[in-house]
Amino acid sequence: MSTYALARDRARLPFLPVARTLSGHKGWVRSVAFSSDGLLLASASHDHRVQLWDVPTGRQLRTLCGHREPVRCVAFSPDKRLLASGSPERGIKLWDVVTGLELNALFQRGHWVFSMAFRPDGRMLASAGDEKTVKLWDVTGARELRTFTGHKGPVWSVAYAPDGHLLASGSRDRTIKLWEVASGREVRTLRGHKALVGAVAFSPDGRLLASGSDDRTVKLWELATGRELCTFSGHKHWVFSVAFSPDGSLLASGAGDDIVRLWQVSGGNALRRPARAQALGVLGRLQPEGTPAGVGVG
Repeated sequence: MSTYALARDRARLPFLPVARTLSGHKGWVRSVAFSSDGLLLASASHDHRVQLWDVPTGRQLRTLCGHREPVRCVAFSPDKRLLASGSPERGIKLWDVVTGLELNALFQRGHWVFSMAFRPDGRMLASAGDEKTVKLWDVTGARELRTFTGHKGPVWSVAYAPDGHLLASGSRDRTIKLWEVASGREVRTLRGHKALVGAVAFSPDGRLLASGSDDRTVKLWELATGRELCTFSGHKHWVFSVAFSPDGSLLASGAGDDIVRLWQVSGGNALRRPARAQALGVLGRLQPEGTPAGVGVG
């Protein structure tokens, strides 16, 4: 499959404007998360606040106040009844999405929480941060169930497998670890990245794991064997995020080079490279790489 690039000529290409701009924060927005039905969006900011938005209208539903430090990450429970938010001063807060009330605090005081993931059934929450560990929390009882130790650096990303039996964590120590949730046992360590691993994601069928790194690459791993299947190269900066399409055929990666790439998982080739985005996030028509591009937009 040949590589496709997005020409960035405003004069010649039909650009799609941003669907909506949501304004309300007074600091950097560090994390956003959709509810499972796509109707709600949560945003976390350095202004110490979490905002809840109605996606169809863009209306701000409520502001969740209570953090006294920048909020680094947010995650909805699968049934969208709960929202988790993480920051240093008290670890993780659990909020009632309907009422906006703080229900519980999961204490990880004094440590940054970089990433969180609810188990698919919503009963447990995994968190990762600068303690070099992954913690497992009972959501209902608001208590720590288990700590997964083994990384030699801060843990930047955590993800649940679709069946909820495995966790994956990516760390500054350049490794990815797979953990058995029920026992806390380390199943496997995946090595291959040459820098911090800042993003991990399971494929929808649970057979593959994708990882993004400060080494500017995305890697695809076979979970049954731990074998590295392929490396996707092309980003010019740290890869912050990876996500599979619902059918598992495409993998998206976002990086500090202002580029989002879509990769065809079966062939390991770059399928598309959306535009270098300005604050407005302009998108345009795809064309084969090598076609002359006009004025850049980023």
